[in-house]
Amino acid sequence: MKKLFALVLACTLAGAAVAAPAKKAAKTAKAPAKAEFIVVESDTYAAGKEDPQLTAGIANFLGVKPQVTKLTADEAAQDAKLAGFDYSFLPLYILKKTNDIRQKLDQHIQYGVAIEKDEYILLPKQTNQGVYTDKKVQPKVMDLFVMSQCPYGVMAENLIIQAKKDGKIADDKNIRVRYIVNYSDKEGFSSLHGSGEWEEDIRQLLIAKYYPSKFWKYLEIRNKDYRSSRWDKAMEDAGINVKKIMKKFDTEGVELLKEEAKYSNEYGINASPSFVWEGQVKLDFGGVAALEGFGFMNPNASAGNNNAVPAGSC
Repeated sequence: MKKLFALVLACTLAGAAVAAPAKKAAKTAKAPAKAEFIVVESDTYAAGKEDPQLTAGIANFLGVKPQVTKLTADEAAQDAKLAGFDYSFLPLYILKKTNDIRQKLDQHIQYGVAIEKDEYILLPKQTNQGVYTDKKVQPKVMDLFVMSQCPYGVMAENLIIQAKKDGKIADDKNIRVRYIVNYSDKEGFSSLHGSGEWEEDIRQLLIAKYYPSKFWKYLEIRNKDYRSSRWDKAMEDAGINVKKIMKKFDTEGVELLKEEAKYSNEYGINASPSFVWEGQVKLDFGGVAALEGFGFMNPNASAGNNNAVPAGSC
């Protein structure tokens, strides 16, 4: 429920930013109150900077005029009032609390999406891009987080498959497919597109482990009809021993998917596709396409339209 509420908040705030402008208000209308916004940014990566569209969305949602102050995490930590906040993901939006702002964010606070701290209200992890300051660097590694039956995740995989065919991926770059799934000891696995999705996740994890040289070939075949029940035919066509994979499904495969659930939860990933570069930089389609060596993630770049990156996620 917390993840769902976070998504609703993010969509609400972003939607407010791009909504059609209202008709001019009457001259007698009261001007929106000024509100103090502190945006704690990364001083290393552009992905960790303020998102002006999000800032506008938050302001519109709250009905205020934002007065934005930008700080680095080090600068924020030196302020006695801001020290001790969680700066593990940047940018972090911090709002100076007023009675009106507190009231409008009451439900978000109840669900843990917004966090109340004395004079402030924090809105963590609201951007599609950002920087994990507490994660270990994984040089030259790109993690692609997907739901195996999400059309947008499949689109991202297919762009990578084509780039591999075209020789556009440097040998020193390691692209790993990671899986977005929920797990609890009581409820077991759950995935947005049903049990067939997390079952496919397990099959793909086992293929990646025991047939790494055939993994992308399997995805190329499987993604042509990724919701088909004939995953066994896709395995056979890719030269994979179906019995060997399925023999490990309920044991090793289940444990592998538990690890994936833990990994995606540690990064707070819940949208497919999501990208994490070198273990620290979270990117959306546009961000990853702009990264050096990953221009192939924009299928329209060859037509000279570098801004027309894919949009959408599950």
